[in-house]
Amino acid sequence: MNEQAQPAGGDPLFNPLAPDFIRDPYPHYDRLRTLDPIHVTPFGQFVASRHADVSLVMRDKRFGKDFVERSKRRYSPAIMDEPVFRSMSHWMLQADPPDHTRLRGLVVKAFTARRAEDMRPRIQEIVDQAIDAVINRGHMDLIEDFAFRLPVTIICDMLGIPEDHREVFYKSSRDGGRLLDPVPLSKEEIAKGNAGNMMAQMYFQQLFELRRKTPGDDLITQLVQAEEDGNKLSNEELTANIILLFGAGHETTVNLIGNGLLALHRNPDQLALLKARPELMVNAIEEFLRYDSSVQMTGRVALEDIDDLGGKKIPKGETVLCLLGSANRDPAVYPDHPDRLDVLRQNVRPLSFGGGIHFCLGAQLARIEAEIAIATLLRRLPDLHIDDVENPKWRSTFVLRGLTELPASW
Repeated sequence: MNEQAQPAGGDPLFNPLAPDFIRDPYPHYDRLRTLDPIHVTPFGQFVASRHADVSLVMRDKRFGKDFVERSKRRYSPAIMDEPVFRSMSHWMLQADPPDHTRLRGLVVKAFTARRAEDMRPRIQEIVDQAIDAVINRGHMDLIEDFAFRLPVTIICDMLGIPEDHREVFYKSSRDGGRLLDPVPLSKEEIAKGNAGNMMAQMYFQQLFELRRKTPGDDLITQLVQAEEDGNKLSNEELTANIILLFGAGHETTVNLIGNGLLALHRNPDQLALLKARPELMVNAIEEFLRYDSSVQMTGRVALEDIDDLGGKKIPKGETVLCLLGSANRDPAVYPDHPDRLDVLRQNVRPLSFGGGIHFCLGAQLARIEAEIAIATLLRRLPDLHIDDVENPKWRSTFVLRGLTELPASW
């Protein structure tokens, strides 16, 4: 890191697990974009913070995932003996073509915009049930009692997880996000990841057997049948990608709803505007995605030497971390007060769902879930207020940005 890129006080420019970074990463992003837009971390990763660079890296075929080699370089060749890393190596999210193309092709039909639209009545039903369960209490935790139950129920529906198995999923811990952070995992964290992965594998293996014997109209049945049709999916790939779909299918949506509600209550003028004009909700969801993205970063590896990315050479095999949260507030794209929440903002095209071949499969479903959840809450509990908007409890992960709890009363 060159000398002039060091901010005053000598603090590192990019320290994503520091408490003040987790509490509010946006001033740090501002410094990165200004002082060192392609920043090199102490771990040797390149960090892209401007919209133009982030966009390019996500879409350019000269960059890929290269998960196995990247992980070996970061830890040691033995890392791939760890069950959680072996499982992640089969995720479509970490795969390059042709594996990525084959894996995504098997599940993409379940996530079409049409399928997502067809789920509106079911989403509305779940949201209303969640509010019915607490309305007479006068208080709830907006994460645990509200934001969390909706996407978990929807992904359980889609995967075909039986009703009587679901309670464990509602109560399961939400600390898996640390696996995605750019700071290397400790031995203890890897052991914890392995334990969680083994539990999930054991459960889903049993569910695959159940669906082989009694097929249903669900995604697991489709994937089990695809596996049997001609070895399109190995058992390890099947398990890994169901674990991925379960996690990705709810984690980010929980955070989108929670972060959106917090942002609204921190900006009472925008909250009042949305209550008065509910038709603005679709645009507001795009603004929530831009303003405080539930996914802050995605990574790529240079598959060849890159001569110039924002003025830096990227050697083949090096990792580029794309800061989605920073790109979403880049004044070069959002010149009108990018740090302000504005539900009337025009031409909002957040990068929160990624880009290129890894663009989020469930983007449309997540938008619809958040739209119905927040609109229904504002309509049915118009007097709701968040108990402490100034000091909410953030999760201790960086890539998946969200709240551990958000108590509210009415």
